[in-house]
Amino acid sequence: MATTDWQSDLRARGYRLTPQRQLVLEAVDKLEHSTPDEILAEVRRTAGGVNISTVYRTLELLEELGLVSHAHLGHGAPTYHLADRHHHMHLVCRDCTEVIEADLAVAEPFTAQLRETFGFETDMKHFAIFGRCRECGARAGDAAAGRD
Repeated sequence: MATTDWQSDLRARGYRLTPQRQLVLEAVDKLEHSTPDEILAEVRRTAGGVNISTVYRTLELLEELGLVSHAHLGHGAPTYHLADRHHHMHLVCRDCTEVIEADLAVAEPFTAQLRETFGFETDMKHFAIFGRCRECGARAGDAAAGRD
């Protein structure tokens, strides 16, 4: 997303694209799935005076305005990504920590069953499924085969 789009989006909602907001948006864009601490480290490469509370306040505002979204990918802080990307769920490899974005349609049979059985509406974009990615699974299979 270009800076001018962020300017337009913020202006349309009655806000300015301050230097701090721009730096946070650029960091979220560059890092994709990142924690506030990772975003702060990236922002400080350009603006050393920014502190963690500024990052948290900015992320909160940007999420309220629909520019960023967060997900919980394990214990600890949520991770943030730009909200203009399609809604997706997160597949997190426990071995290498890779985050794979999966289209929500993949989970539709599951969410339909939850809706039908329990009357429960899911919010899958904040959802993470933990397991092992293809590469780590192959390595684990190779390691297990070598022990025989």
